[in-house]
Amino acid sequence: MTHHRHSAVIVAFCALLPCSLPSQAPTSADSALVARILLAEDRRDASDPALREGAASPDARIQLLAKRAIARIGDPKFASRDSFPPLPAPPSYEEPAWRLRYRALKAGDCLPLRGALADSNWHVRLHAVDLASKECATDSIFIKTLITWVRSAPPNAKRISGGASWHPAGHALVALARIRPDVARRMQAAAGRSPVPWLRTYVARAAALDSDVVLLRSLASDDDDNVKEAAIDGLSKVSGHAADNIYVATLSARGYQAVRAAARALAGSSRADVLTQSIATLRRLRLDSSETSRDTRLALLERVNEHADTAHAHAIADLASDFDCAVAQGAATVAARLGPTSGMAPRCTKLPIVLPTEAVALSLGRQARLRIVIADSSGGGSFLVRLRGDVAPIMAARVLELARSHYYDGLTWQRVEPDFVIQGGSPRANEYVGNRRFIRDELGTVPQVRGAVGMSTRGHDTGDAQWFVNLRDNLRLNRDYSLFGEVVEGISVVDGVLEGDVIARIEVVP
Repeated sequence: MTHHRHSAVIVAFCALLPCSLPSQAPTSADSALVARILLAEDRRDASDPALREGAASPDARIQLLAKRAIARIGDPKFASRDSFPPLPAPPSYEEPAWRLRYRALKAGDCLPLRGALADSNWHVRLHAVDLASKECATDSIFIKTLITWVRSAPPNAKRISGGASWHPAGHALVALARIRPDVARRMQAAAGRSPVPWLRTYVARAAALDSDVVLLRSLASDDDDNVKEAAIDGLSKVSGHAADNIYVATLSARGYQAVRAAARALAGSSRADVLTQSIATLRRLRLDSSETSRDTRLALLERVNEHADTAHAHAIADLASDFDCAVAQGAATVAARLGPTSGMAPRCTKLPIVLPTEAVALSLGRQARLRIVIADSSGGGSFLVRLRGDVAPIMAARVLELARSHYYDGLTWQRVEPDFVIQGGSPRANEYVGNRRFIRDELGTVPQVRGAVGMSTRGHDTGDAQWFVNLRDNLRLNRDYSLFGEVVEGISVVDGVLEGDVIARIEVVP
């Protein structure tokens, strides 16, 4: 935030409370107090005396931080946010012309969909394929185009700017499985041997649509856990518990997403080894000390709950002692069902929380920018993000810290919805695998508009360093997702990202 904007915020806040404007930079004591306030908020500790001390500070900035921290701690949804001073909105960006064509496409009428297959923009082309319905099954030109796309699948994920790679083949296979399964069946096995795991994932989705059990069973043992996940999700729908041996074997997979898919597929299974394997996997994953494994471990606890009896009380007591309180509580709930047993109360020991070094400076107005450089093999280009320390100083500082450590270098944009968001930053290119430590929510007053950057979560306070860029105004996200940055340069590069594009590096701009 510029000095002028920062002063405007202070003046606005002083209109609400009696305070005096600071005339000089904060003292070391003030900075130490701000650090304590931020740490109290990050720990969700409403009893920390720093909050009361800050609320009584003569410095308007410190008052604002303390009162906002108190409000955020007291209400996870921060319902009182509108009573705080308004902050500068992100820059405004016009929509690209192709997005209007994208939105104009509708399922059911094959003629305009066929025309869109030759659009100048690949987002529009792929969207037309995704919308294809049975009406297109007899359109020979449409079907021939999809067949050509599948047969033209490249041996790698490289693409030029404005071009595509494996994407046409992947989307075409899924569409064919939906509208012409006879054609898809003849092409899926070959595509399933592609060296590109992104394409093999789409093959698994296609095989699920046309119930190709043989191919699904093969892909369920793929080396890539995202492929495994898609194959198991498909198998559970078309084969049910006939494939339980595959699901149990997948409990030993490394990727949390594959383990979660297997645990969910085993719901209702009668196999005797589901319980022992689920407990063993829970113990193995606990050694990761990774908060982002929570959803997977809770899914495993559901299987434990289905099969456990009093003979397993000791093992469950061990699970009720965990660094993650949600998992510990889940295990304790299972224990309670088995009957009163001593020592079954949850005994979680939360991992220590350390305030990132830049959080205080960002909260007091220091500027920080990140340049996200897309790999040349993914079309190249870059865009610039300004971190919003005035809204989410702790989150912004943590992302800054991760960028400095090169955490994001080489990761991908694994989720691309061209009329919604792009999302990336997972070490395994998946929604369920992220940074080991959660980043707590810092909900604010700045809207999730086009170009705004927010933290992806799977529930309150579960940010795992995956973040998204809004491609359009998404005001419905305001309530649940924290905004910590905004694109200030290169929005056209953001619009051009395709699924699987690689982040070459993130540079901290001086």
